[in-house]
Amino acid sequence: MNESTAATAPRTIRVALADDQLLVRAGFRALLDAEPDVEVVAEAAGGRELLARLGEHAVDVVLMDIRMPDGDGLWATEQIAADPALAGVRVVIVTTFELDEYVARAVRAGASGFLVKDTEPVDLIRAVRVVAAGEGLLSPGVTRRLLERLSTGLRESPRRAELDVLTEREREVLRLVGLGLSNEEIAARLVLSPLTAKTHVSRIMSKVHARDRVHLVVLAYETGLVAPGWQDPAG
Repeated sequence: MNESTAATAPRTIRVALADDQLLVRAGFRALLDAEPDVEVVAEAAGGRELLARLGEHAVDVVLMDIRMPDGDGLWATEQIAADPALAGVRVVIVTTFELDEYVARAVRAGASGFLVKDTEPVDLIRAVRVVAAGEGLLSPGVTRRLLERLSTGLRESPRRAELDVLTEREREVLRLVGLGLSNEEIAARLVLSPLTAKTHVSRIMSKVHARDRVHLVVLAYETGLVAPGWQDPAG
């Protein structure tokens, strides 16, 4: 392979699988290894074993079950999110249980995505690529309920202090992210270039220590920038 070919070759997305069911792992491995830009580099049957594997292999995305022995998926996600050495690892929770409590806890723990195990194969592969690219992803059926659950019971004074590090423009961009707008849509709304909108989003993520866009959406709700059920009049 010459230098020009190497420069244009797509980067391989390295995936780790964490599930206590061997059959599930085997199915995911067969599906993902068939893709030219995806490679399963590690497997684990529990949370502690997964953390050991992450110390041995460079991984971009972890597909992880919630209910596992010796360290469940939520615990393992918290450990990954708290470890600076694993800052580039993104977690997608893949589980049989599409329960609000699990979704909310997974996102709070640091997960970048949440899918149920009956997800279509093409959607699972798409999830790996989307999350590896730094975006967040949730099953469509759980997104709105997740946000409403996270916003339920907020104090009379929402967590506005977390927004003090942001400029007024950045708060407006965060609000639009919370409403589900893409960078291109934010750019059109605020009469900015798409690159400028992307730069604003990146700066916000850095300032509030968000791992990805999912956590910006959650922050927009938890700080009261966006309220559950609020409809964008310009949408």
